[in-house]
This record gives sequence, structure tokens and C-alpha cells, in this order.
Amino acid sequence: MISNHIPNPKRSSLRQCLIGLAWAIAILWVALPVQAAPTGAKFSKQYAPPPSYSNAELADQDFSDQILRVAEFSNANLNRVNFINADLTGAVMSASTMVDTSLHGADLTQAMLDQVKMIRTDLSDAILANAILLRTTFQDINLTGADFSDAILDGAQVKALCQFASGVNSKTGVSTRDSLGC
Repeated sequence: MISNHIPNPKRSSLRQCLIGLAWAIAILWVALPVQAAPTGAKFSKQYAPPPSYSNAELADQDFSDQILRVAEFSNANLNRVNFINADLTGAVMSASTMVDTSLHGADLTQAMLDQVKMIRTDLSDAILANAILLRTTFQDINLTGADFSDAILDGAQVKALCQFASGVNSKTGVSTRDSLGC
């Protein structure tokens, strides 16, 4: 019996290309080194989750000069806490209480300080740039040299703070009155 099958050169060429491609992928798969996921103390320290003190009783604690970026202090008792010169960039302190608390020289850039009750709180020389302070109450606070540049406050808060605003921030060089738009 005579076969009517005539080989198609295009089909044969395509088959050879696919076989060659499969071999190339297999060779690369074996030849390229595998990189392990980063581990170790350096990685763990660099990418550790932020500390969380939400709903904590932290009265009389000393956090001065500490790096507490994006730390969570939501609904915490922060009465008489020392945050002098602490780095609290991006920290969340929503709905906390701060009576006789010192934030002197602290960096609170982009921090969430909404609905915080501040009584006799020291904000002198603190940086509150881009911080959110909506519905926060201020009573007998020291804000000499505090920088509120681009912070989010409501009109009544700004009006009340402008009555006592004075000084220039030692790190940013911005006057408290200018940063509040007084």
C-alpha cells in the first residue's frame, strides 16, 4: 500500500523550534542559581512589624529618644508618658489620652492624632507636619516652636491654637504661627 502522506516542511520546522526552545528552558532552569528568600537578623530587624501598644495602660512610661515609627498607641493611656525627642513618624495615637505628657522635640510627621485628649501636654519643638489632628482637644498645652505644616485640623482648632502659638521649630526653622496659618 502506498501512503499518501507527504511531509510538510513548515510543520517539521515548527516542531524543531519548539523542541529547541524546550531544551533552552531546561538548560537555563538547571544552570541559573536559585536565590533564597532573605532571612536572618538583619532582615528581621529591617522588616519587623511595628510595635503595638493599642488599648495599653502606659502611664508614666519613658519612650524618650526611641525610634517608634508607625507604632500603634490607639486608645492608650499616655498620661505622664515621656516621648521627648522620640521618632514617632507615622505613629497612630487615635483616641488616646495625654495628660501631662511630653512630646518635646518629637517627630510626629504623618502621625494620626485624631480624637486625642491633650491636657497640659508639651508639644514644644515637636514636628507635626502632615499629621491628622481632627477632633483632638487641647487644654493648657505648650506648643512653642511646634511645626504644624500641612497638618489636618479643623477651623475651630486652628483658631484656638493661634491664640497661644509662638516660636520657631529648631529643626525645621518654621514658625508655629506660620505652620498653623495664623
